[in-house]
Amino acid sequence: MTTDTRTRKRRRRSDWLVALVFLAPLLAIYAVYYLYSIVFLGQTSMQRIGISLLRPVQVGFENFALLATDPVFLGSIVNNLVFAAASIVVALTIAFFIAVALSTGVRGRKLFYLVFLLPALMPLSLVATIFGSMLQERFGILNETLRAVGLGDLAQSWLTTPGLAYTAVILVFCYLIGLPIMYYTADLSALPTSALEAALLDGAGTFRIMTQVIYPMMRTTHITVILALLLGAFRGLEQVLFSTGGGPGDTTEIVGTYVYGYVNSGGKTIGYAAAASIVVLLIGLVISLAQMFATRTKRSAR
Repeated sequence: MTTDTRTRKRRRRSDWLVALVFLAPLLAIYAVYYLYSIVFLGQTSMQRIGISLLRPVQVGFENFALLATDPVFLGSIVNNLVFAAASIVVALTIAFFIAVALSTGVRGRKLFYLVFLLPALMPLSLVATIFGSMLQERFGILNETLRAVGLGDLAQSWLTTPGLAYTAVILVFCYLIGLPIMYYTADLSALPTSALEAALLDGAGTFRIMTQVIYPMMRTTHITVILALLLGAFRGLEQVLFSTGGGPGDTTEIVGTYVYGYVNSGGKTIGYAAAASIVVLLIGLVISLAQMFATRTKRSAR
């Protein structure tokens, strides 16, 4: 072994030690908060226990069996998938075309970026609260505007009619398209220009270039957007909690509001809520792993 090789190995070992010293506080926090939380959820999910966490009763997998037969929980998962699907459709169409249009250097694009990205940067609870207040039956701005222009017959109970409430929640999820626009904008700058130049030389129009050249070239970005929105839907809580609260009835219930409701319901329901949280955690883990794999594939392709 040469002197240079030994020197490089010592430097690598020294770099690892320095990195470990800097990462040690973060790893300690991760171990305390995250690993302990997972262990706590696992233990609690096997118990019948209240919010005081006193006198637990071991029930094994009974909580998971109850979840598997609860139509409200299963319906909340379906709602998550439907809301995610709606936001994905909007992202792969409207958000994509907005990102392409803004990347062309149109006048006032900074203002448009602000309009589309600001909702994604605002607290979701604030967005949902404002949206919900706008749709209130008596004093909501939508119904008040309809009455002011003589269209009072069109005023509806937007948040208490099942079909309308469901549509309202879908609109809240679709409204937050700032993140997909950011993904597309970032990746558009990395596209090879040779294919675009060839399409222009062939006489292709703007719409054809967008749909038949740019859109297929951003396949990996589409996958990233799909997985990010799917994961975000299962992590969602505020969009529904601060707009419809999961109602009317259980119409707009999602897994986040389902777990939240059992945690705050009183009684020995914490173990049941922990079991539901583990199911949601496993779903999120699968989606996260798929996203990591897609991101790695995207980097390898480059």
